[in-house]
Amino acid sequence: MASTAQPHPAVSYVMPVLNEFDYIETAIRTVLDQDYPGETELVIALGPSTDGTTELVRRLASADKRIHTVENPDADIPVGLNLAIRASSNPIVVRVDAHSQLEPGYTSAAVATLERTGAANVGGVMFAKGTTPFQSSVARAYNSPFGLGGARYHGGAKEGPAESAYLGVFRREALEKAGLFDETIRRGEDWELNLRIRWGGGTVWFDPDLKVTYWPRENWPKLARQFFATGVWRAELVRRIRGRNPWRFYAPPLLVLSLIVCIVVAVLQLTGVLHGRLGLAACLVYLAPILYFALVIWVALTQDVVKPWRDRWLFLIVLPTMHISWGTGFLLGVIRGAGDTNDTSRTGA
Repeated sequence: MASTAQPHPAVSYVMPVLNEFDYIETAIRTVLDQDYPGETELVIALGPSTDGTTELVRRLASADKRIHTVENPDADIPVGLNLAIRASSNPIVVRVDAHSQLEPGYTSAAVATLERTGAANVGGVMFAKGTTPFQSSVARAYNSPFGLGGARYHGGAKEGPAESAYLGVFRREALEKAGLFDETIRRGEDWELNLRIRWGGGTVWFDPDLKVTYWPRENWPKLARQFFATGVWRAELVRRIRGRNPWRFYAPPLLVLSLIVCIVVAVLQLTGVLHGRLGLAACLVYLAPILYFALVIWVALTQDVVKPWRDRWLFLIVLPTMHISWGTGFLLGVIRGAGDTNDTSRTGA
C-alpha cells in the first residue's frame, strides 16, 4: 500500500449512533480531544434514537464545527458507517463507536503505524470496563481469553498481521477498493470487510499499543439479546463464506448442542426409555457440560482475584449467558439464515 502523501494526513472519524445518550458525549469528547496535529472531522450517522441522543449530538455539533451529522433512518450500523464515510473526504478514516473511548494519542499512533507497516487497516486492543458490578463482570468476560475466543484485539497478542481489527483506522483507498461495508450484514460487518480487504491484497495490522476503552451492555436482557443477534449473524457469515471461518465460531454452538443432548438423554432416562447398561453409557453425554461449568467456576474464582466476591459470582452468570446466547443464535442462523434479525439491545430497555 502506498505511503500517505504528508506526515499528518487529514483524518475523518465516523460514528453510527442509536440510543446512546449515556455514552455519546464522552465518546465524542475523546475523539475531539485527540492530540493529532493534522486536520480532523467527526461525521456522526444519527439513527432514530428515542432517548435524546439526536438532540444532544446536534447541540454538540452546533458548538464545534468539526462535528457533522448525517441521517441514518434505517438504524443499521453498516448503513450508518457507509453514510458517514461517503459524507467525509479525508484520506484516513477512523471508525469510532459510541460505547467506546479513544485513549490519548490513539490517532497519532495509529496513523504512524499505518505509515510504518503499509497496512490497509490498523487496530488495537479493545479493553472493556464497567461502572456497575454487572457491567464490570461483562467487561471481565470480554477481556478474558475464555470469553470471546481469544481474538487478537482482546489483548495478549503480539504486533503483526491480523484476521480483523477492532473499530479500525483505514486508508480511504483501501475502503473504497473493498467496496465499503456490506449493508446486508447487521453484525460482524467489520470482520467481513477485513476479509475482503485481505482478499484484495491489503494487510490488516494489530498494534497492541493502540487501546480503546469499551463499555459493555449494562444488564442481563441487553447482554443476552446482543449475543443472540451476534450469533445469528455469525452463522449467516458462515453460510455465505464457507471454509473461511475460525474454529472459535463453533465452540458456543457445540456447547448448546451438548446441553440439548443432555436434556434429551435425561428425559429418556427419567422415563425409563434408556436404562441398564445403555442408560449408564448415555451418562457420558453429561461430561462436556460438566467440564464447561467447572471451567467457568475455576475462571471466576481463580482469575483476576483482586475482584470482590460479588463480581466473581456475577461472572458465573455472565459468561454462560454470553456463550449460550451466542451459540443458540448461531444454531438458528445456520438453520434459517439471519433474515431480519437485529440487535434489539440497542433499541430496547
